[in-house]
Amino acid sequence: MTNYTPAKILLAIFFLMQKVYAQQSMDSLIDPTAGLIKISDQFIFTEGPAVNNQGDIYFTDQPNDKIWKYDINGNLSLFMDKTGRSNGLYFDKKGNIISCADEKNELWSISPDKKIAVLLSNFEGEKLNGPNDLWIDKKGGIYFTDPYYQRDYWTRKKPEIDGRKLYYLPAGKKVPIIVDDRFVQPNGIVGTPDGKYLYVADIGDSKTYKYVINKNGTLSERNIFAPEGSDGMTLDKKGNLYITGKGVTVYNAGGLRIGNIPVPSNWVGNICFGGKDRKTLFITASESVYILKMKVAGVE
Repeated sequence: MTNYTPAKILLAIFFLMQKVYAQQSMDSLIDPTAGLIKISDQFIFTEGPAVNNQGDIYFTDQPNDKIWKYDINGNLSLFMDKTGRSNGLYFDKKGNIISCADEKNELWSISPDKKIAVLLSNFEGEKLNGPNDLWIDKKGGIYFTDPYYQRDYWTRKKPEIDGRKLYYLPAGKKVPIIVDDRFVQPNGIVGTPDGKYLYVADIGDSKTYKYVINKNGTLSERNIFAPEGSDGMTLDKKGNLYITGKGVTVYNAGGLRIGNIPVPSNWVGNICFGGKDRKTLFITASESVYILKMKVAGVE
């Protein structure tokens, strides 16, 4: 006969309430009338979705060296070929795409008419490991992760810089600063719209960290936010964090895991919100891209 002590009963109630809360939270986020819709599966490995002011989404097919556009009317088109092997993307205030172009381990600015400006090509004379993902703050400063993934188009076989780091390139500057170097393999990154907090995933150590952003762009109060890493991430306007890998996992602002969105792909690389109302969750999943209509809007 099972001995149901008061402590065990309370613990069972706690876990039951967690499950109920999580389901209620997912139900409040996802439109139940709209399922996951596959837009295309013509790619090799999709990555880096970013949304412009109109709600159009741009994303990369990194092995094919292309940037694609999915507009607010549901049209898919090729935006640019020969993109410097662009990976993570983000739009600046002027409407330029800022790209982690890892063919030569650089940061690029790509204008709407496809003119390229190299923003950063090295750190203290050494090649960067391979910028992977980025987020831009209100000042125009760029936070970017710099893991090391050996590419078959590189001649080098090992990094020139020791360690995998997180950098910050202040607006208008030519030299980035290291804001954290305690990673196995940093990857996904996103900041809150108010500029107060930064989330960074260490996919190599199965952890996602939350930082306080200081006025000078440095970071403090590094805390584990989630016990799993992520390839990419985004936020909605309720403060929920969406991370990727095996589907899309959602955490609330307090760090409680509230659910997972299954995606029929071996790997989900990245996500963002788009559309006129920012209620379309756009998912890059290896050879495919998907959309999911949401009840909640994503951050701008």
